[in-house]
Amino acid sequence: MENREVIISTEKLSKSFSVGGKQQHVIKNLDMEIYKGDFTVIMGASGAGKSTLLYTLSGMDKPTLGKINYCGEEITGMTDDQLAVFRRKHCGFVFQQIHLVDSMSLMDNAISTGMLTGQKQNALKKKALGLFEKMGIDESLAKKFPAQISGGEAQRAAMVRALINDPDIVFADEPTGALNSAGVKAVLDVLTDINDSGQSVVMVTHDIKSARRGNRIIYLQDGGIMGECRPGRYESGNKERHERIRKFLEEMGW
Repeated sequence: MENREVIISTEKLSKSFSVGGKQQHVIKNLDMEIYKGDFTVIMGASGAGKSTLLYTLSGMDKPTLGKINYCGEEITGMTDDQLAVFRRKHCGFVFQQIHLVDSMSLMDNAISTGMLTGQKQNALKKKALGLFEKMGIDESLAKKFPAQISGGEAQRAAMVRALINDPDIVFADEPTGALNSAGVKAVLDVLTDINDSGQSVVMVTHDIKSARRGNRIIYLQDGGIMGECRPGRYESGNKERHERIRKFLEEMGW
């Protein structure tokens, strides 16, 4: 049975932007719940509001209207400083653009977020080495700089940074969009592994192979939820499950 404990919920969530003097409504009166332990995938056509929703749910962006509750605590009224502390404590982030600091080694990049929370450097390095090993990155590679490694390796290093504070939930925005097929599989395998270990994942993607990793797929259209599919936990060779996801996306007009 799937875990139904709610980790994030929204009430009448709306987000709009001013474009050329006109209001563009990207998210519209959205009520939704994200469940603890789920691998939630958000899909939809370009402009559907996928990334905007991800950033708003994570506290990286503030909604225009509505509420966001995290484990029963409303975060929409928090100041920018309070939200920064909230994100460091509860959230990890993986983006399509990897955003590693070029002048820092992979190790220093990885522990930088932990340093902001006051953790001891030696303890962080020990934790980071364990995470690097889990990601298939050996200690010698952790000493290198972003320009010296492949895109897939850089994305996995960014995932170590995202996990260094043991976040409750990992937000991933098109994390495989700039990778080759080998890098895509490596990153998706890591996200699947951490989800299997109990961490919640919310991922935006446009790719059906990436979407298959989710046990819940939400399809957005015009800033609202058009439909959702719950195909169960990921199984690499489960053709029936893959076909169920394909048919769902076809019905959504994907």
